Amino acid sequence: MISSGGTMEITKIFAYFVIALFFLFASTQYLVTSLNVSTLCIKEERVALLKIKKDLKDPSNCLSSWVGEDCCNWKGIECDNQTGHVQKFELRRYLICTKTINILSSPSFGGKINPSLADLKHLSHLDLSYSDFEGAPIPEFIGYLNMLNYLDLSNANFTGMVPTNLGNLSNLHYLDISSPYSSLWARDLSWLSALSSLRYLDMNFVNITNSPHELFQVVNKMSYLLELHLASCNLGALPPSSPFLNSTSLSVLDLSGNHFNSSIPSWMFNMSTLTDLSLSSTSLTRRMPSMLGRWKLCKLQFLYLSYNSLIADMTEMIEAMSCSNQSLKSLDLSQNQLFGNLPNSLGQFKNLFSLDLSKNSWNTHSGVSGPIPASIGNLSNLNSLSLEGNMLNGTIPESIGQLTDLFSLNLLDNYWEGIMTNIHFHNLSNLRSLSVSSKKNTLALKVTNDWVPAFKNLSYVEIRDCKVGPTFPNWLTNQVQLNDIILENAGISGEIPHWLYNISSRIGILDLSRNKISDYLPKEMNFTSSNYPRVDFSHNQLKGSIQIWSDLSALYLRNNSLSGTFPTNIGKEMSYLRYLDLSHNYLKGSIPLSLNKIQNLSYLDLSSNYFTGEIPKFLMGMHSLNIIDLSNNWLVGGIPTSICSIPLLFILELSNNNLSADLSSAFHNCISLETLSLRNNKFHGSIPNEIRKNVPSLSELLLRSNTLTGSIPEELCHLPSLSVLDLAENDLSGSIPSCLGDINGFKVPQTPFVYPVYSDLTQGYVPYTRHTELVIGGKVIEYTKEMPVHSIIDFSKNYLSGEIPENITQLIHLGALNLSWNQLTGNIPSKIGSLTDLEYLDLSHNNLSGPIPPNMASMTFLSRLNLSYNNLSGRIPLANQFGTFDASIYIGNPELCGDHLQKNCSSLLPGNGEQEIKHQDSEDGDDDKAERFGLYASIAVGYITGFWIVCGSLMLKRSWRHAYFNFVYDTRDKLLVLMAINLPRLKRKFGLESN
Repeated sequence: MISSGGTMEITKIFAYFVIALFFLFASTQYLVTSLNVSTLCIKEERVALLKIKKDLKDPSNCLSSWVGEDCCNWKGIECDNQTGHVQKFELRRYLICTKTINILSSPSFGGKINPSLADLKHLSHLDLSYSDFEGAPIPEFIGYLNMLNYLDLSNANFTGMVPTNLGNLSNLHYLDISSPYSSLWARDLSWLSALSSLRYLDMNFVNITNSPHELFQVVNKMSYLLELHLASCNLGALPPSSPFLNSTSLSVLDLSGNHFNSSIPSWMFNMSTLTDLSLSSTSLTRRMPSMLGRWKLCKLQFLYLSYNSLIADMTEMIEAMSCSNQSLKSLDLSQNQLFGNLPNSLGQFKNLFSLDLSKNSWNTHSGVSGPIPASIGNLSNLNSLSLEGNMLNGTIPESIGQLTDLFSLNLLDNYWEGIMTNIHFHNLSNLRSLSVSSKKNTLALKVTNDWVPAFKNLSYVEIRDCKVGPTFPNWLTNQVQLNDIILENAGISGEIPHWLYNISSRIGILDLSRNKISDYLPKEMNFTSSNYPRVDFSHNQLKGSIQIWSDLSALYLRNNSLSGTFPTNIGKEMSYLRYLDLSHNYLKGSIPLSLNKIQNLSYLDLSSNYFTGEIPKFLMGMHSLNIIDLSNNWLVGGIPTSICSIPLLFILELSNNNLSADLSSAFHNCISLETLSLRNNKFHGSIPNEIRKNVPSLSELLLRSNTLTGSIPEELCHLPSLSVLDLAENDLSGSIPSCLGDINGFKVPQTPFVYPVYSDLTQGYVPYTRHTELVIGGKVIEYTKEMPVHSIIDFSKNYLSGEIPENITQLIHLGALNLSWNQLTGNIPSKIGSLTDLEYLDLSHNNLSGPIPPNMASMTFLSRLNLSYNNLSGRIPLANQFGTFDASIYIGNPELCGDHLQKNCSSLLPGNGEQEIKHQDSEDGDDDKAERFGLYASIAVGYITGFWIVCGSLMLKRSWRHAYFNFVYDTRDKLLVLMAINLPRLKRKFGLESN
């Protein structure tokens, strides 16, 4: 018999045994789990992954780890630790490719997606972004992966319609189908309402064909949405009331790149949960409403409103944003129409790291104005400050030197005054980019010669239209990473410093233009930067010969004193050139044929030199050439027929040479040519009859001072863009084509010379100095790219006959018309007064007859007129500017009369002239009668209206009548009292009172 104590002992031992057995079992399970964690890959899913791999293009062999039985250890794959099912599939290069492969240069994954992807039924995370599926549609079987909560198909080159069965993925928290480089579109977005758990939605660049109202109705049902990205989705309007009533947690809203063409709706200022709002490039217009104290965006960190046409006062705007002065980190209001001063309260935004107010006077005469407030120094976290292109003035505050974190400072194109010294840069130890210029050239940068700036790693410096010289800034020698140097119009003289030679191998941009540098063009420079450097030494006093600097993309040596010949090996040694300007120098010799080896050359300007010989044959290989300017040289021979083989040539300037050829058969298939200038040469033959077919884009045709014969072809009338037509000083005959009035180019307003040859290399427009010389009023006027160009027709000094076509008066924006020194007959067109933009008219030295049309007095822009040496008759108009013209413009017309000629029209003998005078007198009399009738009628109407307004109201309104007569009687009584009091005083004063 076991005692109770023994029983208890046995129970205790049994309990220990059970506990030990439990721990043994648990540890065994843990051990089994641990041992099998690498062998839990489901066979069917491994097979599915291998099928996917087979259909993918993997040029860098990044999926080399996808071998063996254990798919859970493959790169880009993650499995559930308990079940072994594949949960995560990421196909991003930077996650999968090994470190030995250059991620940036290696090709993307591509090919197609195998339908076996649908066999991964437990997949919760799928990322196929940044691949290249070659324009295939988004596979519909992705909509069957019901367990997905993360789906990223962005930048994967999918096209076509977004499948609506993505609405089956009701567990999605994250969806990104943005696609900037392909053409995805969505017709029906109702499926989005099924994704009620969505936190993040990015559909940037998807062309949404739904109306904005339908889209935002769907979005409003996503109550958990935190981020919404709908940039460049072709949305056409913003809803007038908030579409986010149920989305109470929305923190990021990106609607940039759409075209709303409206003002910002007020509900956007009330979204108190927003931290990031982007409305850049959305065609927002109109003046922003008064917003003082109305913004509730107290959590706002990022605000982007750039590239719009918003009109707002900067002071009001900054005050309205005061609620977010502790949270705002980045503010971009560039490229709008903002105005007003920067307030001192700007200094309260102490967490701001980026502020961009640039180019607010880009298209207007106003902009952000006034001085920079001294409180700018309080923005201690500021990393980037851009105030370029405004109306800011005054001195730049020294407090800007307190911005210790400043990385980029851009103060270009304002009206700065005064001096910047060492103190302005005192604590800018992190500065990498410095840009400053003054439009009035009233700013000077004066630092001590031994100044060593706090910053050592400046890589970009641009100082324009400021006084920096006369010596080259020595403080730049301390910058160890200097790549781009722009010191344009900086008052620098003397020689190019030798330390520039030493760093030339890393220079990307070197611009020393518009200074007084008088050195020889240095041989020692070695521009070998991999960024295709650009060098601009134009408008200096450099001497010597052209140097061969290989690897340059652009070389500008315009307006110097360079001499010698053109290097014959330039095509071989400088084959990367895109832009070459050697104009206005003293270069001589022939133009080398090796230029043809520079196949990417975009423009070539060799004008105003002493080049001789023939124009080299431009070969088919020069596919990029847009501009050829060889004017003002001593070139001879003809124009190579291969010149029209250049497909993008749109300016050909060959004026002022000794070229000679028959133009009748020249210029075949020059389909892109817009400007053809052959002035002052020896070309002969006729104007090509098929000019419309061969040069259909022509807008400027200048053939002055050659020996062309034949008639003016009617083909010219069918050039729709033609706006400058100068055929003067030739031997042309026949009549002026009657269809001239049909040319549309003369019916549009005058425009500046703008030739936007855009270049990634030069970061903007090519600095080609577009110019042409037009003879107006006997004076040669050179028009440049900044000047509005007259639309002109000049047929002077030819042998043209017949009448001036009446429909020439339909060219309503014609600026100058010169038909002088011809053999024209008939009358001046009766409707010539319709040419209201005409500034210059010369019809002298012809055989024109009849009167000067009276309606010419309505041509108020007309500043130069010459009608001399014709057979005109009748009275000269007196109105408007006709009263200011000199009598010499009428000389040689004996039948003209008027005050200008001190010749009384009544003294003319009877005849056509007298009849015309009577006709004009009759017209003037009729005009006087009409004016008198109008005057009398207006007086009568005014009298009747005034009488009935006053008297009629008194008759009809009894209270008004009583008040009126009471006022009259009171006034009468007061006047009688005043007279009774003051009359005795006056009598005493003048001694009239009786004794």
